[in-house]
Amino acid sequence: MSTSDIGVVVIGRNEGERLKICLQSLLKAASKIVYVDSGSQDNSVQMAKGMGINVVELDLTIPFTAARARNTGFQWLLNNYPDINYVQFVDGDCEINSSWLTTAKKFLDEQSAYAVAFGRRRERYPEKSIYNLLCDMEWNTPVGDAKACGGDALMRVAALAAVEGYRDDLIAGEEPELCVRLRAAGWRIRRLAEEMTLHDAAITRFSQWWKRAQRGGYAFAEGFFLHGATRERFRVKESRSPWLWGCFIPVVAISVAFFKGMAGWSLLLVYPLQVGRLALRGEQVPRNNWLRAFFLVLGKFPELLGQLQFIWNRLAGRKGRLIEYK
Repeated sequence: MSTSDIGVVVIGRNEGERLKICLQSLLKAASKIVYVDSGSQDNSVQMAKGMGINVVELDLTIPFTAARARNTGFQWLLNNYPDINYVQFVDGDCEINSSWLTTAKKFLDEQSAYAVAFGRRRERYPEKSIYNLLCDMEWNTPVGDAKACGGDALMRVAALAAVEGYRDDLIAGEEPELCVRLRAAGWRIRRLAEEMTLHDAAITRFSQWWKRAQRGGYAFAEGFFLHGATRERFRVKESRSPWLWGCFIPVVAISVAFFKGMAGWSLLLVYPLQVGRLALRGEQVPRNNWLRAFFLVLGKFPELLGQLQFIWNRLAGRKGRLIEYK
């Protein structure tokens, strides 16, 4: 099946060898490719140009976001290849599966109600750290209709253009926010069973995991601010949970302990109980279920910090800056 009506947008910043692997995999599958660089300090731009890839470098005077980079690449494709029907977005640290584009295109060709198709994104090195392993489990979402996709996905050009693309100003969570607007416009999103990309998260330190979770909390708060009042109550649950586990329970425990001593500290037993509850409900091997459960509960604290950061920015009238973890 021809992929001549597919354009590809790759975004990246200081991805180095990961970007080279990404572009090499795409050159085997598509011909209309643009790489959008967000101020890399390595040789990413020169390397991409040397491989014959079209390159757009973002204006350094405007804050970087993945959403802005994707929109810039999408517009470049429309200007240079107005005949494309689909656009594949790929993060620069991902290698695309050789059969993905034809598989996803076939689905969208046959299913006109769908705006987005995405498949299984896997972590390249889950054995290198528990944080990489957690990413791999996070991306193993159910096959079928979905509410949102991730950064790698094939999208229908007409649908994306109709909702005016991503929101440039979002520093995180731009894909679920886009999907909210697509679904509100009557489109559907599909998670296919097929393999899509290999992702190199390169998260080897606890501090990286913490920053990533903090960024997630920021995205939850901003998503709630934008669409929380809609019928589907977007990000309401995700925004409330960090306040319960990261703030309310510790404050109550400390307050009770101040007056009642050990009785207050015993309230903190709710944390291991919650870890156990989540682990027993897991669908992975026991070790992975317990790891995932532990970090889901622990993650409420950096998520709360991310929410507080968003609130502070709103009160101060400031735009959010990227929360980078690598």
